[in-house]
Amino acid sequence: MKKFPQMLTCAAALLLSFQAAAWTNKPVKMLVPAPAGGTMDIVARILADQLSADIGQPVVVDNKPGAGGAIAIQAMTSAPQDGQTIMVTASNVLTEIPHVMKTNFDPLKDIKPVATVASASMVLVGAPNLPAKNVKELIAYAKTKPGTLSFASYSAGTSSHYAGMILNQKAGLDLQHVPFPGSPPALAQVMGGQIPIMFDGMATSLPQVKGGKLQIYGVASKTRSTHLPQVPTLAEEGLAEIEFGNWIGVVVSAGVANDTTDKINAAVLKAAESPKVKTRLVGAGFEPNVAMSAAQLQQSVRAEFDRNAVIVKNFKIQLNQ
Repeated sequence: MKKFPQMLTCAAALLLSFQAAAWTNKPVKMLVPAPAGGTMDIVARILADQLSADIGQPVVVDNKPGAGGAIAIQAMTSAPQDGQTIMVTASNVLTEIPHVMKTNFDPLKDIKPVATVASASMVLVGAPNLPAKNVKELIAYAKTKPGTLSFASYSAGTSSHYAGMILNQKAGLDLQHVPFPGSPPALAQVMGGQIPIMFDGMATSLPQVKGGKLQIYGVASKTRSTHLPQVPTLAEEGLAEIEFGNWIGVVVSAGVANDTTDKINAAVLKAAESPKVKTRLVGAGFEPNVAMSAAQLQQSVRAEFDRNAVIVKNFKIQLNQ
């Protein structure tokens, strides 16, 4: 009798492997709505390597940054709806940007979330030459220079933008928002001291923090990060409203058939569960993946979309801020 659950587990694994292999016998294009080197790009390249090995076909990463993800999404929705063109994106492209930026897509109608691969917390980082060594000192320092300091974001309308505006309001600051097309160019300005602070994803900031090129002030999550356990959460610093993180995963056009979507879900989750992929993702600063079905993910996107609508309204966040 004890062997029965083991047999079921083996059968499920075999079914998952069969579904992954049955997805396609053609090359796959993997779009990324961000420049090379950013959070989404890191995940895409790790995933593409494993997917290619699993399905026996090339998986080609194609970076198409700009317009709040609209350029990449336009390329995806314009392609044949056969599942051969997929996109690796962070959830903010679907749940945050459309609230403050005019887009040519409806994230709840035109796009179908398929599978998550990883998740990442946000962190508040600063230039290495800033005299402030913690959040309280940072706020005090900013108050001595009203209207003259700024914060960078990796795009207008993202949690990187939201978090900076909430910091402004909750701490009584007057920081100016400077958006960039992705994390790498924004971080370059912060590391160079041209812009003092930024809310960024853990994965892109962690190597710079460890290398002494950035200071870190807090983690925007409910609990401390396993990557930086000595760093307090922003809630611990009196800024509980600043709690943001993104999942990074695969989406397709809404017109892709459900059976194809299910096969892509199986293939992506199989790849994400690979020990090699897990090791690479955790090493890059991501949190372990929480597997969800395509239907569960769709519900998650709707809930996050609604939550962000409330944030935008309550904090009067606008695109030009």
